[in-house]
Amino acid sequence: MNDAAASALASLERYDFLSAAHTWRVTLYARAVAEAAGLDHDVVDRIGVAAALHDVGKLDVPLSILRKPGRLTEEEFAAIRLHPVTGEARLRALGIDDEIALNLVRSHHERQDGGGYPDGLTGDAIPPGARYFAVIDTFDALTSVRPYRADTGPAAAERALRTLREGVGPRYCAEAVELFERVYRSGIIAWVLDHYNDQREVARFDAQQATRLRPR
Repeated sequence: MNDAAASALASLERYDFLSAAHTWRVTLYARAVAEAAGLDHDVVDRIGVAAALHDVGKLDVPLSILRKPGRLTEEEFAAIRLHPVTGEARLRALGIDDEIALNLVRSHHERQDGGGYPDGLTGDAIPPGARYFAVIDTFDALTSVRPYRADTGPAAAERALRTLREGVGPRYCAEAVELFERVYRSGIIAWVLDHYNDQREVARFDAQQATRLRPR
């Protein structure tokens, strides 16, 4: 990760701890999935950086919205929906021009049926990294600590996997869900959930060690 990317990630960590914790976990998940897909080491590294930066656009979303425990209003959700666009703009402003990172940041909330945002892309028009990352992002959103939810154990993970399987077609790419579940069953993702969902543990997390963590 270059200095510009590291600076953007540090800014997000200072701004919103929960978004930063989510970022650390999905970076580990994304690297594990990319490795399981047999991608070259260089591509795995680029995907890891892209995952780390995927929510940098949330720096432009008020904390009152990011941390709201209840349902968002239409106006609040509209502010959330802008973060892929503002995230891409932030990366470009920092001189980051890696195609994998830019595509993943902009398109990780697209849906297979065109009902996502910001561009309403469908199927194969969605960049491959974004199709796979949408699955990872959803899984973590459904299994992580939130003001309104503390259940993050195995039962929550199984419910999240069921949600992903049920969403194949309209929301998620079938191959992406299949690969993610295979990686989950290998134990890597469950290990990350166990070790890095407690906020005290996450606060001590050393991002520089992320790529070397494996189940014990």
